[in-house]
Amino acid sequence: MSSALEQRLRRALSDTHETPPRPISPIELPLKLDRLLTPELLRSLRPAAVLAPVIRRGAELTVLFTRRSEHLRKHGGQISFPGGRREDSDESAAHAALREAQEEIGLASGAVEVIGYLDDYPTVTRYLITPVVGLVESPPAFAPDAGEVAEVFEVPLDYLLRAESFQRKRFSRNGLNVPFFEVAYEGRVIWGATAGMLWNLAQKVQAAP
Repeated sequence: MSSALEQRLRRALSDTHETPPRPISPIELPLKLDRLLTPELLRSLRPAAVLAPVIRRGAELTVLFTRRSEHLRKHGGQISFPGGRREDSDESAAHAALREAQEEIGLASGAVEVIGYLDDYPTVTRYLITPVVGLVESPPAFAPDAGEVAEVFEVPLDYLLRAESFQRKRFSRNGLNVPFFEVAYEGRVIWGATAGMLWNLAQKVQAAP
């Protein structure tokens, strides 16, 4: 029997889909620059997808993350969801997210039940990320690709749904102070786009009946 939290998560995502037009996650740009995210600009961004794997651990639900290898040229050492750029051969965002998860951490696509989607997330690196939420029952031993992934770890879902788990921070980019979210857990810090997606998830679940 599924837990009350799992049932609430399913309700929160029950009406989500990847069929365009897709909702865009509010990213709170300074000086009201959000208005510059026109449909034309969004179409110019490179499509990408990530898998937010929710793992059943007995009665508890956890969310799986990866820490990228330090030697990677882009975002080395950062914490993220498994995922990457959508390829021409990917028939959907879900297909891309599942493919990347299998390549990065050895999570077989057949072990994942896709239960919904978060809002598309535009990044300063000119990607438009579609977050795919998948439920994993009795997960197998993961086999991370050492060339890309330094660590796989999990954080309790209920912790990630609490408003007090999020801290608002700012960084300077091109003379602008850009706000972002940060989530700290057991010495690890999740920030940037990944934390923004988690905030979007928390808002959806909190609004669910």
